[in-house]
Amino acid sequence: MRIGELAARAGVSVRSVRYYEEQGLLSSVRSPSGQRLYGDKEVERVEFIQRLYAAGLSSRTIADLMPCVESPSEENSDAALDRMALERDRLSRHIDELARTRDTLDRLIVVAQRAREELTSGSSSATHSTC
Repeated sequence: MRIGELAARAGVSVRSVRYYEEQGLLSSVRSPSGQRLYGDKEVERVEFIQRLYAAGLSSRTIADLMPCVESPSEENSDAALDRMALERDRLSRHIDELARTRDTLDRLIVVAQRAREELTSGSSSATHSTC
């Protein structure tokens, strides 16, 4: 099948398919006229890549996981599990950082609300500016 059909069947853009190929996540053969040609198994591969992206993995990480898919073995499986655990830890650290940032913003909102209330109560002693 040609690139447009692969993209349609997998539910992605042609641009995404080209990107996956550039990143080494997908391969094609070329027709005599130079068009990319793909087999049915590439639809499943693109769908799998999409699930990995949805899990927050980068193209580099996905490439590191592909040996587990392409050549299943205990060694490749262990390496994939280790890499996914590292990615989960990275995401957990990021979530913690985002929660701290949200908490800081919540405190700023409280300060801004108090300053706003002072403005509406007619007090001229507001010490903080509001937006």
